Amino acid sequence: MIRVAICDDHQIVRAGFKQIFSQSEEFSVVAEGSTGREALDIARREICDVLLLDIAMPDQSGIDTLRTIRQGQPDLPVLILSGYPAQQYALNLFKMGANGYLNKECEADELITAVRTVYQGRRYVSSQVGELLAQSFDRDPNTALHTELSDREFQVFLRLARGATVSDIGTALSLSIKTVSTYRTRIMEKMGLQSNSDLTYYAMKNNLLD
Repeated sequence: MIRVAICDDHQIVRAGFKQIFSQSEEFSVVAEGSTGREALDIARREICDVLLLDIAMPDQSGIDTLRTIRQGQPDLPVLILSGYPAQQYALNLFKMGANGYLNKECEADELITAVRTVYQGRRYVSSQVGELLAQSFDRDPNTALHTELSDREFQVFLRLARGATVSDIGTALSLSIKTVSTYRTRIMEKMGLQSNSDLTYYAMKNNLLD
């Protein structure tokens, strides 16, 4: 039996996945979590064979949670759940050690296949993510990193580079602090940077600041 833990801040999502797994004696849902800290606790207790992890958690992002899990439990299969399009996160998450990436709107059969795959020690790559991987080989290495950002991401990027706080940016762009934080995380992942200082240095180096 494959022991599965589901970490997602939406109870209805957890219930839906539990219903899918309950239809087969092959799986057992042994734990649930609604925050990044709870996901870390589940991983540390080593009670599951596969951990399903939401990318958007209320206390810390799934990205940060995955990074911490990989430091302490490098062999635990982690299957990322996301409501975001694969092109925004999938490739970077695989680089960080995710074993698979699924959109929350996936079919039940795909979820089952993905869990089986990562449980067997392999990575699950959907057709969509496979296409992104193929495209990444053809990408021009000289393409500037900031050109990969969406218009809104670029707006947030420039304000962060100028030293604005998340709160300041939220006020200026009429966005919630959580939304701005999500944009910041996405920008860091897309550009492969670690801090606001890195953003400022990059912007100055590329003559993006007035």
